[in-house]
Amino acid sequence: MTAVGILGTGSYVPDRIVSNDEVGAAAGVDDAWITRKTAIRRRRWAAADQATSDLATAAARRALKSAGITAGQLSLIVVATSTPDRPQPPTAAYVQQNLGAAHAAAFDVNAVCSGAVFALSTAEAMVARTGGHALVIGADLYSRILNPADRRTVVLFGDGAGALVVGPVRQGVGIRKIALHTFGELSDLIRVPAGGSRLSCDPRAHDSGLHYFTMDGRGVRRFVEEHLPRLVKQFLHETGVVPADIAHFVPHQANGVLLDEVMAELGLPGATLHRTLTYYGNTGAASIPLTLDAAARAGSIRPGDLVLMAGFGGGMAAGLALVGW
Repeated sequence: MTAVGILGTGSYVPDRIVSNDEVGAAAGVDDAWITRKTAIRRRRWAAADQATSDLATAAARRALKSAGITAGQLSLIVVATSTPDRPQPPTAAYVQQNLGAAHAAAFDVNAVCSGAVFALSTAEAMVARTGGHALVIGADLYSRILNPADRRTVVLFGDGAGALVVGPVRQGVGIRKIALHTFGELSDLIRVPAGGSRLSCDPRAHDSGLHYFTMDGRGVRRFVEEHLPRLVKQFLHETGVVPADIAHFVPHQANGVLLDEVMAELGLPGATLHRTLTYYGNTGAASIPLTLDAAARAGSIRPGDLVLMAGFGGGMAAGLALVGW
């Protein structure tokens, strides 16, 4: 089995900056309330002519440049998204076309905000068996499915994409372990009720607002508080890594207040908590690769550092990855 690691990173956010005052106006909240509750100060929203594949393609191009490979060298493209361009075909097919990656198989995965880790697990397994290079992209465009009057959700989300190039590395570095978890009994905590085979998005559903993203915020917080610290501690124990060995913690950028609480509970004394939500908000499946790219480009991560990634969100799902840089 080939050792597999991250060879390059890239990210993209739209140009339009949306302030707390702008997004909070219709929801009846102001900048002070949003900042106190979430630590988010602004976010980026896509232009009317942009789709998820456009964001994903831009991030992918930057990741390929970072890795020093061409699109023609890719054998696989996996896009993690819960806001695809269309129900079908897969958004990854559009990305493949945009990049000119003619030799790459392309498909989507949907594990909502944990999606990038689920996609990374898939890519690692395939590259380990067959070699080659894979492109893992997390991309979401939530601004199209948010209820502007729902203060529980509309203030949280931004649009963006993050990408990782995955390929063979020397033994002893690269991806050390990945663990994936799903708690299907909690699947209704986060959902978009209409638009699938259970309930079509007909005019009645649309008029009732069932096409909007909905979230039980308190239920999600309970899930994270009850499960994430336990899962992380179990994961590190199984990997044989002590918490003090972790140099960087890159979690899903759900809510800044929640992340501070989780970080305190995890007990990672030597780890830097990386955050992009202050200026980009919660970018769904994009948040982990986008934040990892920001840290890498800032020069914060050095060769040999251990990076812990933790995704959590709809499903309910959690994905953990430990990577030697």
